[in-house]
Amino acid sequence: MLLLLLLVAGCAATEILQSLDGTVPAGVNLSGNWVMRNDVEENDRQLRNAIRHTDGVKEEDILRRPGPDTTRPNRRKNDKKFKGGLVYVFLESAAALKVTQTKDGLFISFGRAIVEEYLFGEDRIASVGEVHAQRVTGWEGNVLVVETLDRNGMKLTERFQLIDDGQVLERTIILRSKKGEQESVVQLFDRMG
Repeated sequence: MLLLLLLVAGCAATEILQSLDGTVPAGVNLSGNWVMRNDVEENDRQLRNAIRHTDGVKEEDILRRPGPDTTRPNRRKNDKKFKGGLVYVFLESAAALKVTQTKDGLFISFGRAIVEEYLFGEDRIASVGEVHAQRVTGWEGNVLVVETLDRNGMKLTERFQLIDDGQVLERTIILRSKKGEQESVVQLFDRMG
């Protein structure tokens, strides 16, 4: 019986992210300068808790602050030996965002320190140091969705949408463990100028 369970577990299909629509919905433009409405320290606490609950990373390994308004995860040098999730290294957060949308993609400057590029309709392998993950980016209605899946089955989903007549950018961050447990954090950003 144990042998049968091991065979079934070994044959379980590895999840592969499905491509998303690369066509920008008419009238949707996320461009602008945005300032976080949420309490930044509370937001960082929520992100650390979500990461810890979904992949078991130690508190001191999760986030470090390179500047006054950015949060960047530490990277693991030995990720091949690490059995937990590593998708959190792709998570960026900052109190201020500068978003530039083109016909082909979105560029987000997190606190002027880090710029992330998301190409609409992309399905590629993203890398941070030695950590690699599948990433898909595209549209579900008026919501931009970015999904990142690491080799251990951890998934990071980011959803960006305009609310309140385009004056608020809502970013929902969903971390999912390989066992299917989910934690969500919602960030609200007010348009500046």
